[in-house]
Formats: sequence, structure tokens, C-alpha cells
Amino acid sequence: MKTDKNTVIGFVLLAGLFFVYFWYTSKQQNEIAAYKKRFDDSVAMVKATAEKAAALKTVQLADSTKNDSTAIQAVADTLKEQIAILENDLIKVELTNKGGQVARVTLKKYTNSKKELVQLGDSSSLSYAVNAGNNQTVQINQVLFPVANASTDQNGAQKIEYVWIAPNGKTIKHQFTLAKGKYNVDWNIVMDGADQLLTNNQLNVLWDVHSYGQEKTTTYERQMSNICFSEGNEFDYISSNTNKVFEKPVQWVGLVQQFFSTTVIYKDGFNSGKIDWQRKTDSSNGLATLQAQFQTKLTGSNASMLLSLYFGPNDFQILKSQAPEMEQIVNLGRDLYSFVRPINKFIIMPVFDFFAGFVKNYGWVVFLLTIFIRLVTSPLTYTSFLSTAKMKVLKPELDEIKKKTGDDQQAFAMEQMKLFREAGVNPLGGCIPALLQIPIFFALYSFFNSNIALRGQSFLWSQDLSSYDSIYTLPFTIPLGFGSHISLFTLTAVLTTFISSIYNMSMTPTQDNPALKYMPYIFPFMLLFIFNSLPSALTWYYTVSNIVTLLLQLIIQKVIIDHDKILATIDIKRKTPKKKSNWQEKYEQMMEAQKKVQALKDKTKK
Repeated sequence: MKTDKNTVIGFVLLAGLFFVYFWYTSKQQNEIAAYKKRFDDSVAMVKATAEKAAALKTVQLADSTKNDSTAIQAVADTLKEQIAILENDLIKVELTNKGGQVARVTLKKYTNSKKELVQLGDSSSLSYAVNAGNNQTVQINQVLFPVANASTDQNGAQKIEYVWIAPNGKTIKHQFTLAKGKYNVDWNIVMDGADQLLTNNQLNVLWDVHSYGQEKTTTYERQMSNICFSEGNEFDYISSNTNKVFEKPVQWVGLVQQFFSTTVIYKDGFNSGKIDWQRKTDSSNGLATLQAQFQTKLTGSNASMLLSLYFGPNDFQILKSQAPEMEQIVNLGRDLYSFVRPINKFIIMPVFDFFAGFVKNYGWVVFLLTIFIRLVTSPLTYTSFLSTAKMKVLKPELDEIKKKTGDDQQAFAMEQMKLFREAGVNPLGGCIPALLQIPIFFALYSFFNSNIALRGQSFLWSQDLSSYDSIYTLPFTIPLGFGSHISLFTLTAVLTTFISSIYNMSMTPTQDNPALKYMPYIFPFMLLFIFNSLPSALTWYYTVSNIVTLLLQLIIQKVIIDHDKILATIDIKRKTPKKKSNWQEKYEQMMEAQKKVQALKDKTKK
């Protein structure tokens, strides 16, 4: 069996990019594995030291202030940790009086892989140090706030205020507000006597936050996790690196998982800061941890800082309303694949949302999106098929040239180019569909991986279009990305790719290269490993795309293209005088020189 060399070139380029991408993302996991042990040891050491120091300072503070703060100490001794609730139609926020901060957030409209409501903010804390008097400092997350005032304003926003009077008589208030229809909690920190509570009015914020798995595969969700932030009002992120020192004011920082994020927003901007983070590599449900330090300067004796804490979905429109550039948390294309972001933002996303506006099942939305993409690219597809048809018409003449030149590949190449030039055939025309698939595939890969609208949406046998569809679980794991399951949509994508390759072989001129002969079998086999763990929305798209391409190919080649007319057009072009391009002249000169060198070598051997 034979195949078209030009199409194979496109497939090889496509496959090469696929493997480079998945090799790169796999390498990231290996790079952080070595860092993990050192990081865990250093964090454990720092935490142990901090706990000992805090305990010592608490004892010292109690001893130094017992004479002038007996009443305050007595109240503190009787306090216990208590939970207060702020709640709207989207989230339930649990606040603790220990540190006067958010303890946990439950998302009411999203469930995890165990069908439980998604929870964010667990085991997380945001703290800062204050001067409590007598040269002693206290971390605010260790303070039990004795006063909590709850209220609701005229717009229905719920509010809770925690008040703590420090031993030096200065007051700190933590005011929380949750509005209707919002995923973010506003946190206003008010200090009466900031010039005495803070050294040089410098506020040092410590943020320790953790993320946990919500999806079917923790390993894949870890791979999708990263840190996003706005520095100097410009979006950036880190994925392979494990730390970042900020050189410009920081407007927001988020610990991002595949479909949800926990983000602290300070629109005035922290003056400086740094972050350290790591993906988990163990067998736990944890995804990543983030330790962040921020510095900002408050002015005056009575000062305040308004933060906004976002606990919610990575929804493009919702994030866009939170803070500038925050919608870029949704990965529509970054770094090497940033060229696909405009495709997603201005074409794929609007078309997808348009179809989703009147089609309830997202599987059929993906189907309609596929039809749209194939129709838009059909003019290029027609050009490619027309080029293939011309090549097929010239096949008898190519066979004659092959017989004439025998094993002399250089002579065959020169005669072939001469024939193509006379007939007005572009030998690279068949590469267009394969090359066109590269940006489209990477655009859809980013889009389907980050589109929360697909999460939990069932279609046919797939229970979740944002994850792989498994029809059978293997008792072992196959390496190279295959996993321990079998995806039916992957099989349909591979099968339709194989059928398309076989059909193309029957429509293209003869190729005698043994390596090219087996590519129609090798490429679908490679796709089996690449696709098996990808979202079923993507493999469903690829299946539909292959079927539509085959139908278009049959219609164009059997109905639209007139082979007799093509042959007549080629004959006319042959009679038309042609001027060689500079490239053609140089190529022929090079081939002629090589031919002379080879002839000289053959003569010398004799």
C-alpha cells in the first residue's frame, strides 16, 4: 500500500508537536520531584521554629501584661473557637473567630468526583504580625477574637465583624461582606493605632493555602494546576518553577487547579512579595500548596486594607468581573501555544457559547462546533483535494519517469519537478489539512481542558466531557500516557483516522519509500497513547472531524472535481511558456551538480 508523502510530512509534524508537548509536561513532574523533599524539610523546620517562638512569646506576653491586662486575659482564657456563617445562593462561607478569617468555603452548584459539594480553603490561613506591647509580636491567626457582630445591609449583603483589643489598647477589626450572587468575600482589615500595631506602618501578610482534588484523576488535575498572578497590572503565571519574587506591585495571586481557584485580590497592590509553591507527588488527594508573603505600607494611625477573597469556578466571564486580567486564569493558550489564544477567544468560545445558547446537551454543541470548523476550513480542504486529484492524474507519467530513471533518485526528483512545473501542480498542496489541524487541535485542547461548562456533562457513554470516557478499567497501568483505562471515544478517533489514511493511500500517486508505506498504521497507533487520557470532548471532536473530512473528500473528489477537465487544464498549462523561479533554477543547478558528482564517483569506482 502507498501513501502521499506530503500528507505524511504534515502528520509527522503534528505528531512531533504532540509528543514534544506531552514530554514537556511530563518532565515538569520529574523536575519538581527532586525539589519536594528539600522543600518539605525546609517548611517543616520553619514551621517548627515558628511554633516554638510563638509559644514562647505568648507565655512572655502573658507574664509581661498580666498586671495591666488581667481582665482581657481572663476573657481570652474563656474563649473557644467558634464558627459563623455567611451564605448566598452560590457559596457557603464558614468564618472562625480564631484569627478572624475564612475557615472553609462550600460551592453550592458544583460537586466533586465523589458527588460531594466542592470545598475550597481547607487547611488555609492568612495572617500578619502585630505589636502587642512590651516589644512583643503576635501572629493574628493565633488570636481568638472575642467579639463578632452580624448584620445584613439594605442590598441583602451579609456582614460579620470581628473585633480584638490588643493588650496595648489598640483595636483590630476584621469585617467580612458577602453580597448576593458573588463568589468573592470582601475582607476589610481596620486598625485603630496602625502606627503602633505595625513597625513603620509595614504590614507583612503571610498566606498559606492548599488545594485538593475535585476531578476523576488527581494526577491529571495536578498537571493542570499552577499559580497565576497580576504583577504590575500584567498577567503572568508559573507552572514548572516553584518560586517567584515580585519586583512590581502585586494586584492578585491565585492557587489554580483545573476548574477552580482560590485567589487573594488587593486592588491597590501589595508593594512587594514572594511565593513558593509545589505540586504534590504522593498518593494523597492533595494537589498543591502555596506559601506567599506580601508587604504593603499602611498610612496614618487609623488605616485599613480591603482584600477580596475569591473561592470559585474558573469561569471566563465570572473571573473577568473580579479583577483586571484575572480571566486569563482560564488557559486558552500560553507560552509556545499562545498563538491559539486569539483563536479560542474570538472564534471557538463565541461559537461554542452561541450553540450552547439553544442546544442543551454539550455533546451536540461540540458536534455543531466541529461542523462549523470543518465548513470554515473547507476552501483549504478543497484546494488540498484538488492538488491530490492533479497528482493522481499525473500518476501514469510519474510511473514512466520512474521506469526511465530507475534507482537514480536525483534524476527522478528533477524530472518530477519539471513535470509538476509544466502541469502547474503544487506538490505541497496536500499538506494543508494536516498543518491546519495543528493550531486547531492545540486551541481545542486548551479550550476543552479549561472549559468548566463541560464539567460533569454526560453524552452517550461519556459521563464527563471534561475528562476521559472509560469503558473498561485495566488491572495494570500502561506507560507513555495511556493509563489504566480504555477510552471508547479515543478508539473511534483512532479508527476514523486509520480509515482516512487508508482512503488517502488509494487516492495518491505511488510512493516507493518503505518508511512512508507504514505511516498510516503508525500514526493512529501514536494517537492511541496521546488521546486516551484527554477530555472526551476532544476525542469526540476528532472523531466527528475525521468523519466530516471523509465525507467532504468523497463529495469533492467524486462529485465536484472533474478529472477529465483537470487533465485538459494541465495540457493547456503545458503549452503555456513558463519562466523558472530563482528557487527552481537554483534547485535544478544543485541537483545537476550532485548528479555530476555521483557520476564521477561511479566512474572512479570502475
